[in-house]
Amino acid sequence: MDKLVFSNGSYESAPEKISLPAKAAPSLSLYCRIIDIVFRAASKAKNKKYGNAEWCDSSLESLRALEYVGVRIKITGIDNFRKLEGPCVFISNHMSTLETFVLPTIISPLKEATFVVKKSLIDYPVFKHLMRSRDPIVVGRTNPRDDLKAVLEGGIERLKAGRSVIIFPQTTRTAVLDPKTFNTIGIKLAQRANVPVVPVALKTGAWGNGKYLKDFGKIDPAQKVYFAFGEPMLIQGRGAEEHNKIIEFISNKLKEWR
Repeated sequence: MDKLVFSNGSYESAPEKISLPAKAAPSLSLYCRIIDIVFRAASKAKNKKYGNAEWCDSSLESLRALEYVGVRIKITGIDNFRKLEGPCVFISNHMSTLETFVLPTIISPLKEATFVVKKSLIDYPVFKHLMRSRDPIVVGRTNPRDDLKAVLEGGIERLKAGRSVIIFPQTTRTAVLDPKTFNTIGIKLAQRANVPVVPVALKTGAWGNGKYLKDFGKIDPAQKVYFAFGEPMLIQGRGAEEHNKIIEFISNKLKEWR
Protein backbone atom coordinates (compact mmCIF):
# COMPACT_ATOMS: atom_id res chain seq x y z
CA MET A 1 0.00 0.00 0.00
CA ASP A 2 1.45 3.35 -1.08
CA LYS A 3 1.06 6.18 1.42
CA LEU A 4 1.22 9.94 1.59
CA VAL A 5 4.44 11.13 3.19
CA PHE A 6 3.87 13.63 5.99
CA SER A 7 6.53 15.98 7.34
CA ASN A 8 5.85 17.26 10.87
CA GLY A 9 2.24 16.11 10.49
CA SER A 10 1.71 18.00 7.23
CA TYR A 11 1.59 17.42 3.48
CA GLU A 12 1.63 19.87 0.61
CA SER A 13 1.52 19.16 -3.12
CA ALA A 14 4.83 19.72 -4.84
CA PRO A 15 4.87 22.14 -7.79
CA GLU A 16 4.27 20.17 -10.97
CA LYS A 17 4.36 20.91 -14.66
CA ILE A 18 0.80 20.44 -15.91
CA SER A 19 0.33 18.77 -19.29
CA LEU A 20 -1.39 20.74 -22.03
CA PRO A 21 -4.50 18.45 -22.13
CA ALA A 22 -4.92 18.70 -18.35
CA LYS A 23 -4.44 22.46 -18.45
CA ALA A 24 -6.91 22.88 -21.33
CA ALA A 25 -9.60 20.56 -19.94
CA PRO A 26 -9.05 19.87 -16.22
CA SER A 27 -12.60 18.61 -15.63
CA LEU A 28 -12.48 16.11 -18.50
CA SER A 29 -8.95 15.01 -17.58
CA LEU A 30 -9.87 14.43 -13.95
CA TYR A 31 -13.16 12.65 -14.53
CA CYS A 32 -11.60 10.25 -17.05
CA ARG A 33 -9.15 9.22 -14.36
CA ILE A 34 -11.72 9.12 -11.55
CA ILE A 35 -14.10 6.95 -13.58
CA ASP A 36 -11.26 4.52 -14.30
CA ILE A 37 -10.32 4.41 -10.59
CA VAL A 38 -13.93 3.77 -9.54
CA PHE A 39 -14.52 1.02 -12.12
CA ARG A 40 -11.35 -0.83 -11.14
CA ALA A 41 -12.14 -0.48 -7.43
CA ALA A 42 -15.75 -1.59 -7.92
CA SER A 43 -14.61 -4.67 -9.84
CA LYS A 44 -12.32 -5.67 -6.97
CA ALA A 45 -15.04 -4.96 -4.41
CA LYS A 46 -17.57 -7.03 -6.35
CA ASN A 47 -15.11 -9.94 -6.20
CA LYS A 48 -14.50 -9.47 -2.46
CA LYS A 49 -10.91 -8.31 -3.05
CA TYR A 50 -11.24 -4.74 -1.83
CA GLY A 51 -10.10 -4.09 1.73
CA ASN A 52 -8.76 -1.12 3.64
CA ALA A 53 -5.39 -1.17 1.85
CA GLU A 54 -7.04 -1.18 -1.58
CA TRP A 55 -9.38 1.64 -0.53
CA CYS A 56 -6.43 3.75 0.59
CA ASP A 57 -4.68 3.04 -2.72
CA SER A 58 -7.73 4.12 -4.74
CA SER A 59 -8.02 7.25 -2.64
CA LEU A 60 -4.35 8.09 -3.17
CA GLU A 61 -4.81 7.58 -6.92
CA SER A 62 -7.67 10.09 -6.75
CA LEU A 63 -5.49 12.60 -4.92
CA ARG A 64 -2.76 12.16 -7.53
CA ALA A 65 -5.33 12.62 -10.30
CA LEU A 66 -6.30 15.95 -8.76
CA GLU A 67 -2.66 17.00 -8.59
CA TYR A 68 -2.18 15.88 -12.21
CA VAL A 69 -4.72 18.46 -13.40
CA GLY A 70 -3.14 21.20 -11.27
CA VAL A 71 -5.10 21.08 -8.00
CA ARG A 72 -2.77 21.84 -5.08
CA ILE A 73 -3.52 20.18 -1.73
CA LYS A 74 -2.39 21.08 1.78
CA ILE A 75 -3.01 18.84 4.81
CA THR A 76 -2.15 19.79 8.41
CA GLY A 77 -2.67 18.42 11.91
CA ILE A 78 -2.10 14.71 11.17
CA ASP A 79 -0.27 14.23 14.47
CA ASN A 80 -3.41 15.30 16.32
CA PHE A 81 -5.07 11.96 15.58
CA ARG A 82 -2.03 9.81 14.82
CA LYS A 83 -1.11 10.00 18.52
CA LEU A 84 -4.45 8.51 19.62
CA GLU A 85 -4.29 4.87 20.71
CA GLY A 86 -7.84 3.84 19.84
CA PRO A 87 -10.57 4.77 17.36
CA CYS A 88 -12.25 8.16 17.26
CA VAL A 89 -15.06 10.08 15.58
CA PHE A 90 -13.97 12.55 12.90
CA ILE A 91 -16.45 15.43 12.60
CA SER A 92 -16.10 17.52 9.46
CA ASN A 93 -17.77 20.16 7.35
CA HIS A 94 -18.85 18.93 3.90
CA MET A 95 -18.13 21.00 0.79
CA SER A 96 -17.84 18.70 -2.24
CA THR A 97 -17.36 15.18 -3.58
CA LEU A 98 -13.60 15.63 -3.29
CA GLU A 99 -13.39 14.81 0.43
CA THR A 100 -15.14 11.46 0.04
CA PHE A 101 -12.46 10.45 -2.47
CA VAL A 102 -9.43 11.88 -0.63
CA LEU A 103 -10.08 11.47 3.11
CA PRO A 104 -9.52 7.68 3.09
CA THR A 105 -5.87 8.00 2.03
CA ILE A 106 -5.30 10.65 4.70
CA ILE A 107 -6.99 8.85 7.58
CA SER A 108 -7.25 5.11 6.97
CA PRO A 109 -3.54 4.20 6.67
CA LEU A 110 -3.24 5.51 10.25
CA LYS A 111 -6.72 4.72 11.59
CA GLU A 112 -8.98 2.38 9.67
CA ALA A 113 -12.25 4.26 9.23
CA THR A 114 -15.60 4.27 7.51
CA PHE A 115 -18.17 6.92 6.63
CA VAL A 116 -21.72 7.72 7.61
CA VAL A 117 -23.38 7.88 4.18
CA LYS A 118 -26.81 8.53 2.71
CA LYS A 119 -28.63 5.48 1.36
CA SER A 120 -28.41 6.61 -2.27
CA LEU A 121 -24.62 6.10 -2.23
CA ILE A 122 -24.92 2.37 -1.60
CA ASP A 123 -27.41 2.10 -4.49
CA TYR A 124 -25.37 4.21 -6.95
CA PRO A 125 -24.51 2.23 -10.12
CA VAL A 126 -20.98 0.75 -9.99
CA PHE A 127 -19.97 2.88 -6.98
CA LYS A 128 -22.30 0.84 -4.76
CA HIS A 129 -19.93 -2.16 -4.79
CA LEU A 130 -17.05 -0.03 -3.56
CA MET A 131 -19.14 1.72 -0.92
CA ARG A 132 -20.76 -1.42 0.47
CA SER A 133 -17.38 -3.09 0.84
CA ARG A 134 -16.40 -0.39 3.34
CA ASP A 135 -19.26 -1.32 5.68
CA PRO A 136 -20.57 2.26 6.02
CA ILE A 137 -23.24 3.44 8.41
CA VAL A 138 -26.27 4.15 6.23
CA VAL A 139 -28.83 6.89 6.91
CA GLY A 140 -31.98 7.73 4.98
CA ARG A 141 -31.99 11.50 5.62
CA THR A 142 -35.80 11.45 5.86
CA ASN A 143 -36.35 10.61 9.54
CA PRO A 144 -33.88 12.20 12.00
CA ARG A 145 -34.84 9.76 14.76
CA ASP A 146 -34.13 6.74 12.56
CA ASP A 147 -30.85 8.29 11.42
CA LEU A 148 -29.75 8.90 15.01
CA LYS A 149 -30.53 5.28 15.90
CA ALA A 150 -28.61 4.01 12.86
CA VAL A 151 -25.56 6.15 13.67
CA LEU A 152 -25.52 5.30 17.37
CA GLU A 153 -26.02 1.55 16.92
CA GLY A 154 -23.86 1.19 13.82
CA GLY A 155 -21.22 3.61 15.05
CA ILE A 156 -20.79 1.98 18.45
CA GLU A 157 -20.48 -1.43 16.78
CA ARG A 158 -17.72 -0.21 14.47
CA LEU A 159 -15.90 1.78 17.15
CA LYS A 160 -15.88 -1.28 19.44
CA ALA A 161 -14.29 -3.20 16.57
CA GLY A 162 -11.54 -0.56 16.43
CA ARG A 163 -12.74 1.34 13.35
CA SER A 164 -13.05 5.11 13.42
CA VAL A 165 -16.10 6.88 11.98
CA ILE A 166 -16.14 9.93 9.68
CA ILE A 167 -19.27 12.08 9.97
CA PHE A 168 -20.47 15.13 8.02
CA PRO A 169 -23.14 16.69 10.29
CA GLN A 170 -24.37 19.07 7.59
CA THR A 171 -27.31 17.63 5.65
CA THR A 172 -25.94 18.86 2.32
CA ARG A 173 -22.68 20.03 0.77
CA THR A 174 -22.10 23.73 1.13
CA ALA A 175 -19.23 26.22 0.95
CA VAL A 176 -20.67 28.15 3.90
CA LEU A 177 -20.66 26.85 7.46
CA ASP A 178 -24.04 27.49 9.09
CA PRO A 179 -23.95 26.41 12.76
CA LYS A 180 -27.74 25.95 12.67
CA THR A 181 -27.43 23.10 10.16
CA PHE A 182 -24.40 21.50 11.84
CA ASN A 183 -26.06 18.83 13.96
CA THR A 184 -24.70 17.05 17.04
CA ILE A 185 -25.00 13.46 15.82
CA GLY A 186 -21.22 12.94 15.90
CA ILE A 187 -21.00 14.34 19.42
CA LYS A 188 -23.74 11.95 20.58
CA LEU A 189 -21.96 8.97 19.04
CA ALA A 190 -18.60 9.83 20.63
CA GLN A 191 -20.30 10.36 23.99
CA ARG A 192 -22.10 7.00 23.89
CA ALA A 193 -19.00 5.14 22.72
CA ASN A 194 -16.68 7.04 25.07
CA VAL A 195 -14.17 7.87 22.33
CA PRO A 196 -12.61 11.22 21.37
CA VAL A 197 -13.86 13.48 18.61
CA VAL A 198 -11.39 14.99 16.13
CA PRO A 199 -12.49 18.19 14.36
CA VAL A 200 -11.83 18.30 10.62
CA ALA A 201 -11.95 21.52 8.61
CA LEU A 202 -11.79 21.34 4.86
CA LYS A 203 -11.98 23.59 1.83
CA THR A 204 -12.56 21.61 -1.34
CA GLY A 205 -14.26 24.03 -3.71
CA ALA A 206 -11.84 23.03 -6.48
CA TRP A 207 -14.29 20.18 -7.17
CA GLY A 208 -17.50 22.03 -7.91
CA ASN A 209 -21.02 20.73 -7.40
CA GLY A 210 -22.72 20.10 -10.74
CA LYS A 211 -25.96 21.77 -11.79
CA TYR A 212 -27.59 18.56 -13.04
CA LEU A 213 -25.29 15.86 -11.62
CA LYS A 214 -24.11 17.12 -8.25
CA ASP A 215 -21.09 14.81 -8.13
CA PHE A 216 -19.76 16.03 -11.48
CA GLY A 217 -19.16 19.77 -11.29
CA LYS A 218 -16.45 21.99 -12.73
CA ILE A 219 -12.87 21.36 -11.63
CA ASP A 220 -11.08 24.61 -10.81
CA PRO A 221 -7.33 24.07 -10.20
CA ALA A 222 -6.97 27.73 -9.19
CA GLN A 223 -8.69 26.90 -5.89
CA LYS A 224 -6.26 25.35 -3.45
CA VAL A 225 -7.60 22.44 -1.38
CA TYR A 226 -7.12 22.39 2.40
CA PHE A 227 -7.61 19.78 5.13
CA ALA A 228 -6.88 20.53 8.79
CA PHE A 229 -7.27 18.20 11.79
CA GLY A 230 -7.77 19.69 15.24
CA GLU A 231 -6.91 18.46 18.72
CA PRO A 232 -8.93 15.43 19.91
CA MET A 233 -11.51 16.05 22.64
CA LEU A 234 -13.36 13.75 25.02
CA ILE A 235 -17.01 14.65 25.44
CA GLN A 236 -17.96 16.15 28.78
CA GLY A 237 -21.60 16.26 29.90
CA ARG A 238 -23.95 16.78 26.96
CA GLY A 239 -21.12 17.85 24.68
CA ALA A 240 -22.28 21.43 24.03
CA GLU A 241 -18.83 22.87 24.69
CA GLU A 242 -17.10 20.39 22.38
CA HIS A 243 -19.71 20.95 19.67
CA ASN A 244 -19.09 24.70 19.80
CA LYS A 245 -15.32 24.19 19.72
CA ILE A 246 -15.63 22.08 16.56
CA ILE A 247 -17.71 24.76 14.85
CA GLU A 248 -15.23 27.42 15.99
CA PHE A 249 -12.28 25.38 14.67
CA ILE A 250 -13.87 24.93 11.25
CA SER A 251 -15.03 28.57 11.06
CA ASN A 252 -11.58 29.89 11.92
CA LYS A 253 -9.90 27.67 9.33
CA LEU A 254 -12.33 28.71 6.60
CA LYS A 255 -11.58 32.37 7.39
CA GLU A 256 -7.84 31.66 7.35
CA TRP A 257 -8.10 30.00 3.92
CA ARG A 258 -10.01 32.79 2.18
